Amino acid sequence: MARLKTFNVVYWNTLYLHYKDFGGDMNESAPMQNNSNIAAAAASQTMESNEHKHSGAAGKVGLLGLTAVVISAMVGGGVFELPQNMAMHASAGGQILAWIITGLGMWFIADTFRVLAAVRPEYSDGLYSYAYHGFGRFVGFLVSYGYWATNTVSLVAYGILITSTLDFFFPGVFTGGTTIPAILVQSLVLWATFFMGRLGIRSGARINVAGTIAKLIPLALFVVTMIVLFRMPQFVHGFWGWTPSGQPAPFDLSSVYAQSRQTMLVTLWVFNGVEGAVVVSANARSQRDVSRATTIGFISILVLYMLVSLLPLGVYAQPALAKLPSPSVAAILGQIYGAWGEWIVNAGVIVSVLFAMLVWLLMLSQMPLNAARDGLMPSFLAQTDSNGTPRISMLYTVLICQFLCIACHYIEGSAWNLMISIVSVLSIPCYLCCAMYLWRISRRDHIWPINARFTRKHGLVIGVLGTFYMLYAAIVAGLDYVMAACIVYAIGTPLFVFARHRANTQDAQGKLFTRAERIMLVLIVIAGIAGVIYVIMTRRV
Repeated sequence: MARLKTFNVVYWNTLYLHYKDFGGDMNESAPMQNNSNIAAAAASQTMESNEHKHSGAAGKVGLLGLTAVVISAMVGGGVFELPQNMAMHASAGGQILAWIITGLGMWFIADTFRVLAAVRPEYSDGLYSYAYHGFGRFVGFLVSYGYWATNTVSLVAYGILITSTLDFFFPGVFTGGTTIPAILVQSLVLWATFFMGRLGIRSGARINVAGTIAKLIPLALFVVTMIVLFRMPQFVHGFWGWTPSGQPAPFDLSSVYAQSRQTMLVTLWVFNGVEGAVVVSANARSQRDVSRATTIGFISILVLYMLVSLLPLGVYAQPALAKLPSPSVAAILGQIYGAWGEWIVNAGVIVSVLFAMLVWLLMLSQMPLNAARDGLMPSFLAQTDSNGTPRISMLYTVLICQFLCIACHYIEGSAWNLMISIVSVLSIPCYLCCAMYLWRISRRDHIWPINARFTRKHGLVIGVLGTFYMLYAAIVAGLDYVMAACIVYAIGTPLFVFARHRANTQDAQGKLFTRAERIMLVLIVIAGIAGVIYVIMTRRV
C-alpha cells in the first residue's frame, strides 16, 4: 500500500526496536573554492561517517531486522488487488514486461535512497531534506506537500478497500466502497484512527508489527495454493493477449508494450513507499547491512508481487481474472476453498489496512510538521502534544480525507483505480527530486565522503537513470492524471506563500521569495489552471 509510500525517521527509529533481537546546508551545492577546502570538508565528512557507523554499535539493528523493516514498509493492501488490477490491463507477456521495467526503474529509486543514506546521513528527514537542501525552499515545500498529499489520497484508497472488502460480509451494502453506508464506515474508521493516533508514534509502531503479520498469512496461503494449482498450458494460452473475438493473440511487440504501459500506475502504486527501506540507517549495525537489507527486501517484494499477479494466470484465463470483485485474492481463494478461504483473506485485508491506516496517518502528518518548522508551511502545523504527535497536522489530514471520501460517492467508475492512479502520479515529483539531487551531488564540485561505500560514479549513474525513469513514468501516466497532479500541487501553493509571509524571513536583498521561487510559483499556478480547464473540457479524471 502506499507505503506512502519518506517514512519519518522518528517512526523507524522506534519500529526497529521491535526487530533488533533478530540479529550539508543550503550552500551545499556551491562549488568548492580550492582543493584544501575540498580535502578539509571531505575529512570532516569522513569523521562524521565513522562516528555514525561505529558509535553505539551495541543494540543496533542487524541484517535480519533491517530486512524485516523493508518488507513491512513495502507490503500493503494493494497486493491483495494485484491479480485483478494487472489482468485488467495486460496478459502474462505484458505483465512480465511491466514487472521488468518497473522492477529496474524502482531499483534505481531504491538505490538512490541507499546512496543518499550513505553519503548524506545527516539528512534524516529523507525526501524533504534532500529537496530542501538540494534545490531550495520552494522545492522542499513542494516535496513535503506532495508527499503529504500523496499519502492523504492513499488513506482514502485504504478506506475504499476496507469497505469494498466488507461487502463480502454484507453483500450489496458496501459495493465499490462508494455507497452511503461505505462512506459512513470510512468516516468512522478515519476518526477512530485519528483518536488512536493521539497515543503517539511508539504505539503506532507496535500496531504495525501486528498488521504486517495479518497480511502475510493470507498471502502465503494464496501463493502456495496458486503454485499447487498452476498449469503451464493455461499460463501460455493467451500469453500475448486476446483478440476482440476472444481468441489468443499472436506476438506483437507494440501491443505487448502498450499492455505493460497500461499497468504502470498499478505497479508504481504497489512500490510506493520504497523510500522507507533506508531511513533506519542511522540505527543500523553497519551501512553494509543497510545495503544488503535493501537489496534482499526489494528483490523479495518484487518476486512476491510477480507471483501474486502471474501465478493466477496459470489457473484462470486473463479475462476471467479481470472481472473479479475486490479484493481479487479473496475472490480467488473463495472459488477454490469456499467461504472460509474468502473469509480468511477478507479478514486479513481489513485488519492489515486498519493497522496501516493508523501508522500512515501518524507518518504522513510528520511531513507538514518538518516543513512548518523550517518556515515553509504555516507554523500551526508544527504544534505537537505531550506524546510528540503532530495533532494539528493530523487533524487537517483527517478533515481532507473526510472530504475526499464524500467526493468518491460521486465518482463514475472505479474509485479505487482512480485513487491509486492519482497516488502514483503525485509521488513521481517526490522521487524525481531525490534522483536529481543524487545526480547533482555526484558531480565533481560537490562534497563526497572519502570512505563512502558508493563511488561518485555509481551515484551519478543511478541518479541519472532514476531521473529518466521518473520522467518516463510521468509520460506513461498520461495527460489525464498529470493534469490532475498539476491541480493538486497548485492548490497547495498558497500554503507556501502564507508561511513565507508569516515567517517574514527575508534574503540578502530584503525579499521573501527568490526570483526562481517566483517563477516556479507562477508556472505551477498556470499549470493548475490549465489542469482545471482540461478536466472541465474533457470531463476526464
